[in-house]
Amino acid sequence: MTVRALLCAWLILGTSCARNDVGYADGTGARYDDWKGRWVLVNYWAEWCAPCRQEIPELNALYRDRAGEVLVVGVNFDGVKGVALTDLMARMAIEFPVVLTDPRERWQYDRPSVLPTTVVIDPSGNVVGVRVGPQTRESLEEALTP
Repeated sequence: MTVRALLCAWLILGTSCARNDVGYADGTGARYDDWKGRWVLVNYWAEWCAPCRQEIPELNALYRDRAGEVLVVGVNFDGVKGVALTDLMARMAIEFPVVLTDPRERWQYDRPSVLPTTVVIDPSGNVVGVRVGPQTRESLEEALTP
């Protein structure tokens, strides 16, 4: 292989292996562009938040039942990281992915002041709603209606 062919191969591989924008608590990652094409619910929660605990089973069910159409991601309001975060997720029975970096910077919305808060992003990547307080499966489904 010539130097030119090696350089071309390196450039092609380098551009297709872009860095992840999003790190998940389980150690995996993704790009925000991977979220496009489906609804995204960004849920802010904390261990001390009783309404958050009520809402988690609803979010888990939606995450399981509509996985191809809806992405549910959590943000720990207190910024817990590492093993402490994965242990907390297990104790709270959180099945949906939890991000390590708050996506609010990407979408330019304010940090929630009330928990739980769920930010609704449409399949085009636009913030189309914010739900404050505990949500039910019905209210979450309603939020996904254009």
